[in-house]
Amino acid sequence: MAGLKPTSPLPTSLTVHQASRVLEVSFNDGAHFRIPFELMRIYSPSAEVQGHGPGQETLQTGKRDVVITDIASVGHYAVQPRFSDGHETGIFSWDYLYELGADESQLWQRYEQRLAAAGAERDAPMAEKAGTSCSH
Repeated sequence: MAGLKPTSPLPTSLTVHQASRVLEVSFNDGAHFRIPFELMRIYSPSAEVQGHGPGQETLQTGKRDVVITDIASVGHYAVQPRFSDGHETGIFSWDYLYELGADESQLWQRYEQRLAAAGAERDAPMAEKAGTSCSH
């Protein structure tokens, strides 16, 4: 997860829009993003999604209609959303939210490539991972 650097832009406003399912974030450098909840969920910085090292990522599917049911501040550097599918372990630093907003089109393209490579459908239910457990 990207950490908060001294030169990192800081959010000046953060709004959860349930109807359009986007997190609207403005930063003090003038950047303004509307980050889809689905993008946040499929790129959650949690170990459940990212794994514990390169190549251990879990491809997320069936997240198009996910919503944020709650969002909590984490210190002065991040937020931790709770999603409607029960996922609540991702801590989104300001740097990471900025990255999601700034790189949204490339992230969607990478996601579509990963889906195609796995022969998976975006709206398919998540497959159960046999014999795996993660306490994060």
